Amino acid sequence: MTGKRVNVMWFEELTRGDVALVGGKNSSLGEMVRQLGQKGIRVPSGFATTADAYRTFLTANGLDARIDDVIGQWQDHRITLHEAGSRVRAMILAGNWPAGIEADILQSYRDLSARAGVADLPVAVRSSATAEDLPDASFAGQQETYLNVRGEKAVLTACQRCYASLFTDRAISYRQMKGFGHAKVALSIGVQRMVRSDTGGSGVMFSIDTESGFDRIALINAAWGLGENVVQGAVNPDEYQVYKPFLDARDVTPIVGKRLGAKEIKMIYANREGGETRNVPTSKAERAAWVLSDAEILELARMAVTIETHYGQPMDMEWARDGDTGELFIVQARPETVQSRADAGAIKSYTVRKAGKTLLSGLSVGSAVAAGRVCIIESARDIDRFVDGSILVTSTTDPDWVPIMKRASAIVTDHGGRTSHAAIVSRELGLPAIVGTGTATQILHDEQEVTVSCAGGGEGVIFEGIAQIDVEDLRIDDLPKTRTQIMLNMANPSAAFRWWRLPCDGVGLARMEFVINNAIKVHPMALVHFDRLKDQAAKAEIARMTKGYTDKTGFFVDNLARGLSQIAAAVYPRPVIVRMSDFKTNEYAELLGGREFEPHEENPMIGLRGASRYYSPQYEEGFALECRAILRLRKEMGFDNVVVMIPFCRTPIEADRVLQVMEKHGLKRGVDGLEVYVMGEIPANVILAEDFARRFDGFSIGSNDLTQLTLGVDRDSEELAALFDESDPAVLWMIESLIARAHKAGAKVGLCGQAPSNDPAFAGLLVKAGIDSISVSPDSFVAVKRHVARAEGVAGPGNAVPKG
Repeated sequence: MTGKRVNVMWFEELTRGDVALVGGKNSSLGEMVRQLGQKGIRVPSGFATTADAYRTFLTANGLDARIDDVIGQWQDHRITLHEAGSRVRAMILAGNWPAGIEADILQSYRDLSARAGVADLPVAVRSSATAEDLPDASFAGQQETYLNVRGEKAVLTACQRCYASLFTDRAISYRQMKGFGHAKVALSIGVQRMVRSDTGGSGVMFSIDTESGFDRIALINAAWGLGENVVQGAVNPDEYQVYKPFLDARDVTPIVGKRLGAKEIKMIYANREGGETRNVPTSKAERAAWVLSDAEILELARMAVTIETHYGQPMDMEWARDGDTGELFIVQARPETVQSRADAGAIKSYTVRKAGKTLLSGLSVGSAVAAGRVCIIESARDIDRFVDGSILVTSTTDPDWVPIMKRASAIVTDHGGRTSHAAIVSRELGLPAIVGTGTATQILHDEQEVTVSCAGGGEGVIFEGIAQIDVEDLRIDDLPKTRTQIMLNMANPSAAFRWWRLPCDGVGLARMEFVINNAIKVHPMALVHFDRLKDQAAKAEIARMTKGYTDKTGFFVDNLARGLSQIAAAVYPRPVIVRMSDFKTNEYAELLGGREFEPHEENPMIGLRGASRYYSPQYEEGFALECRAILRLRKEMGFDNVVVMIPFCRTPIEADRVLQVMEKHGLKRGVDGLEVYVMGEIPANVILAEDFARRFDGFSIGSNDLTQLTLGVDRDSEELAALFDESDPAVLWMIESLIARAHKAGAKVGLCGQAPSNDPAFAGLLVKAGIDSISVSPDSFVAVKRHVARAEGVAGPGNAVPKG
């Protein structure tokens, strides 16, 4: 750096150690330009003013003591925050540029324009505070950014406005809350070539799952146009999730989550001459289309991994795609400040009981639950009327809202995604938030009592009334080791990442029908035979849901594979046993278009269900779609930890027929390591255990159906409830016999059910019988692990073994 350049430094001269000189944002840009360009990370070129230049500007204009005086008056409660911020900003905007700083900024801008070969190059002018993006503070959007700035005079004006933005009300309040001295924080300005994302797209990306802290997921949000709408939460963006460990394998596509956002507006240049941006409505085609192709999603995720690996910590990044060249750029990168610092030894589990009706839903932020009265605030001008402890409901938030966000019990917004300002600040404050509801400000009303629940996974729900909220702290850092494997029962893919820290041995039961019922909602045969559907209303709804699919069956396969992949990713490489669909005919009929394909049965519980459907002419084409989804999951997405399980298989001959159909559709037991299990839930599975063991790799005991069919008790009958007992000697004989005979034949045996968590003695009986694994709901895992350890005689913290 020459003497002339003391006020300005090019990005390529900077490293991440230069935070005190140019702030966190600019030092990070410099680090990436210097170190990661050769690794495929494209960063738009630019330069940064230094903290020294900022301090020189204040001193030259006699502002240091004047600013201290105004801030002191506010801290002494002699003036309001708004008055203090307004006065300081006016002082800075009225200042004059010292000649040397002005000359350096203008010369650097001319040089940047010359590098690009464009006169008066359009640039982004971004603030970068020297206390910014520290490990325990996100400083999300505290200072201003100006886009499409063009011309020397416009650049100087934008730079001065950046200096003034160090004293916005939100920035002053946030520094005070975090304990940063106002005079000790300086401001650097980054002047960076604009990426033409106004005609392309842009968004935000995290190298970690923002809600669960799952460190093997990259989360990407995307919208059309410039990125400010995504950052500020003014738009509901597309959302993509990628499983990072498979990114080096170029023959798989590990995109485990895709959610189409509404993307109602986009930010574009107001004119080609520069200086302005504006929001315009998106077209119907843009709203219906994904912003990113699968190849672009994977390219961004690989960039996230490269940046995370270089920095050695989870990162929060902003990206942009140039509409002219199609190139993807990283325009910001900073440390993730919430999940990476969470207590890895504890999981807080929330359960909502006695909830009222569902009022609306959106994307959940965090996993907490809160109940209280609604306070709708439409504009930052009205924040003074916010009632402390209320549930803040608004269209969207920006940094001006932070002072009241920290006084809320929960936050609900109409717009925004998981990387929006509202989501980032809620996460940092530890508040439950539901963003992107679409209509919260229209449906809810002031003083209405509601419960805001983020406990159910990716979808957050607002219930009417004050529900009962149970909270449990699960310590997982002192669990004993057990011989018996303890696995999880899972149904909801969006909740799978919540439990990634549990030291489980895999997933013993992944319920395919939950994904079909909640993510697909359409009967598979209605997709196979869409053209012959007679129900016109159902046909129209299916057409709407599957828009963009020339082959309607692709909708089923895509969504089923993607949903199950989230469960598979949560525990990889440990096994995930996926039970093929086990709806009864009356349940299948409730799927969209289903009534035309299902018979009426007097007793669906023992009717056309499970294995008998899979080779039946009434459903084999539907089963073929399930097989295609499993094949995609294992081969195209890379999740070879998936095990297939066949439910309600009545006879060995039926088993042979199902295995033949599976092989016909690409799933052959033993090929590419594919294991196939069978549910042990019919007395015939026990009586003919050796025959079934020759056809399957293992059994999973379904204690509900096995109890029902052994005792002849309808498990849904209130009158017979007292007779339904999984610990009945006849049922226990069945379980013990199946374990012994299956082991003798070389097959593994597990049990999936709640009995071991509700009854420690039952867990002891299973252990004594030599069961290989027990699969339970995630919130029961810790208790069952301890029950089993005691039964095995394993000592450990909080796990004393009884004497005698």
